[in-house]
Amino acid sequence: MSDSLHSRQTGPPTDWKTEGVRVIAANQLDGNVPSTPGMDRKAAINFARVGAQKLWAGTVTIHANAKTGAHHHGPLESVIYVVRGRARMRWGDQLEFTAEAGPGDFIYVPPFVPHQEINASPTETLECVLCRSDGQAVAINLDIEPVEKPEQVLWVDPTHPTGGVAAGKQ
Repeated sequence: MSDSLHSRQTGPPTDWKTEGVRVIAANQLDGNVPSTPGMDRKAAINFARVGAQKLWAGTVTIHANAKTGAHHHGPLESVIYVVRGRARMRWGDQLEFTAEAGPGDFIYVPPFVPHQEINASPTETLECVLCRSDGQAVAINLDIEPVEKPEQVLWVDPTHPTGGVAAGKQ
C-alpha cells in the first residue's frame, strides 16, 4: 500500500474486494419498500442492501395521473431526478406553491417541507431517481386542506434571474 493511500485511511485496513465499490444492477432493485398507491418505489442503496449509513437511493415510478398525499420527510433532504415524464410538486402549509420538472431536471426537497408529488400527465408514467440524506424511510403524512389554485413558482437560475419558464417547460 502506498504511503499516500495509507495516510488517507481513517480506520484499520479494509478488505476492499468485499467492502469497496458495489454495483447494483437494475434488475436487482428491492421492491420491498414502503410505497404509496399509484407509486412503485425500489431501493438500490440503503443500509440493508450495502451498509450505507447516510443515504438512501432508489427509483420511483408514478402511474399516470397519480399523486401522493401531503407529507414531509422530517429532517431528511431529498433529491429527485426526473428520467421520463413530467413531475409536478406542490408544497407549503396548504400546498399553495407548485412547480414542474421534466426529463433531466432535478428537484430538491428540504427537511420538514410539506409537499405532494404528482404525475402531471394523465396518460404517461413518470420515472424518477430518488436520493435521501439518511437510510431511514421517514415519511410523515399530513392532514392538510390544500388550496384550490396553487401559486406557480417559476424556476430562478442564471438564465432566468427573475423567474421564468425554462425552454420546453409549461
